[in-house]
Amino acid sequence: MKFAVVGCGRIAKKHVEAIHNAEGAELYALCDIDSERLNNMAKENKITNLFQSVEEMLKDSSIDVVNICTPNASHADLAIKAIEAGKHVMIEKPIATTVEDAERIIQAAKKHKVKATAVHQNRFNEAVQKTRKAFEAGKFGSMSHGVASIRWNRDERYYGQDEWRGKIEQQDGVLMNQCIHNIDLLIWMMGSVKKVTGKTTTRFRDIEMEDVGTAIIEFESGSLGVVEGAGTIYPTNLEETLNLFGEKGTVCIGGIAVNKIENWRFSEDFSEEEDAIIKEQQGNPPTVYGYGHQIIVEDMIDAIKKDREPYITLEDGKKAVEVVLAIYESSKTGKTVEL
Repeated sequence: MKFAVVGCGRIAKKHVEAIHNAEGAELYALCDIDSERLNNMAKENKITNLFQSVEEMLKDSSIDVVNICTPNASHADLAIKAIEAGKHVMIEKPIATTVEDAERIIQAAKKHKVKATAVHQNRFNEAVQKTRKAFEAGKFGSMSHGVASIRWNRDERYYGQDEWRGKIEQQDGVLMNQCIHNIDLLIWMMGSVKKVTGKTTTRFRDIEMEDVGTAIIEFESGSLGVVEGAGTIYPTNLEETLNLFGEKGTVCIGGIAVNKIENWRFSEDFSEEEDAIIKEQQGNPPTVYGYGHQIIVEDMIDAIKKDREPYITLEDGKKAVEVVLAIYESSKTGKTVEL
């Protein structure tokens, strides 16, 4: 499958690496309006099919899959253009900055019968997959509550990398751009969201959006969720954690990128099983992006070949966006938001 990456910034490097390493994938083309950035990535990867116009790129019939790696607010329009050109798409989180735009993408993909996925790569972490299987097997029983935290460092140097970072028009706060990964995992495990009460603030960074955000989520099941997202952690990234508490089980996943099981307790005599699971795990990934990008590329290839839905759907991406926007609305109005 021939892949084209649109947007040659920070996250594009992970997509390029994943495509290079994925079985059955070829990095065929790159596109960016910034010629210097485009040419630098092209030289690093020896790519000759270069475009500064998405419209021109989409005329190339050789392209099978388009990876959208541009600023947040551009995701929807670019994804829809690619879909209308008959291309399959992989959309970096958030898939859109409004619920309406997320729905537009969903309907376009249905109409044109293409495969599309939201890039929430942490779903493929070994620790997360193991926990999901336990959840699907009913090992937790009824859920009490879950807690999702991202405690990372996004300093002024980070926000100075690109003009769009931290801007209201891009909805680029720590919840939408970083913690959305963990919010996705929380609602994937806990189910449909009923109500959201949130509070955001800008403590240290010179940006228009929040650098700290918190929320309480009420799920349709009656269970509760707690969200904490912070880009203010000093001096470096600390952890991304997901803690799940049920009537018959407890799992706590930690590590720098929700990649390491720290507690695994499904019986009163849990020590032996927990120790074995902790010992057999991988260490922290080299970055907070984790190991999942290659797997999500391979899943897209398999979905195309087998004509099935990708493992992570556009509906999944929409749900995560909807919760983040509800937190923003609640913080602004001081009221609980019903979904």
